[in-house]
Amino acid sequence: MTKLSVNVNKIATLRNARGNNIPNLESVTASIIRFGSDGITIHPRPDERHIKYSDISPIADLTKDKVEFNIEGFPSEKFLKKVLEVKPDQVTLVPDKPDTLTSLEGWDTIKNRNMLKKVIQNLHSSDIRVAIFIHPNLDMLKGAFEIQADRIELFTGIYAENKQTIDSYVACSEYAHSVGMGVNAGHDLDLNNLPFFISKMPYLDEVSIGHALISESLFLGLEKTIKMYKEILA
Repeated sequence: MTKLSVNVNKIATLRNARGNNIPNLESVTASIIRFGSDGITIHPRPDERHIKYSDISPIADLTKDKVEFNIEGFPSEKFLKKVLEVKPDQVTLVPDKPDTLTSLEGWDTIKNRNMLKKVIQNLHSSDIRVAIFIHPNLDMLKGAFEIQADRIELFTGIYAENKQTIDSYVACSEYAHSVGMGVNAGHDLDLNNLPFFISKMPYLDEVSIGHALISESLFLGLEKTIKMYKEILA
């Protein structure tokens, strides 16, 4: 079964809007775990506009021995220092610039081969699984395999705009599986477009969903929304 990792960035965004601790990020995250999420994802950015670096250790403690903990981010010195300190189950490397609003670009694993390979080796030395965020492109996937990434995370924003683009995702999923790599997916997946995506993907380990899930929960409630996603993934 494909696992659901809930990205809690938007909870932190709402909290930060008032400068206090409402909603309490740790309390909401604990509830998301209790409601059945298989994992928690966070993406600390340089400006800390949602997840703050001070949030990382408390979230790591909450998830430990309960669900998988995935930290996304650009492999800056500050980012790597923190993830090596907390040792999450997975680090997803994304090529975000410091002022990026949301992750839309995938890695060019060929141009960035040497840098990414060094980072992956560093993370592997601490037994951290590494996923590389890419567009559904076989050349970029092959590049990720050559630098010994454990998984890819396929950017699904292209699919969300046009479901006819599913073939490239399927091809990447099949190739990744054939060479022993895991397959994750994320970006703009929601209750409406996820069922078709799941039905067509032959191999999919995990989806990371945040913005849509939190938005849908405003109408449906957080517990019910998570249950609905879990039913789709089952």
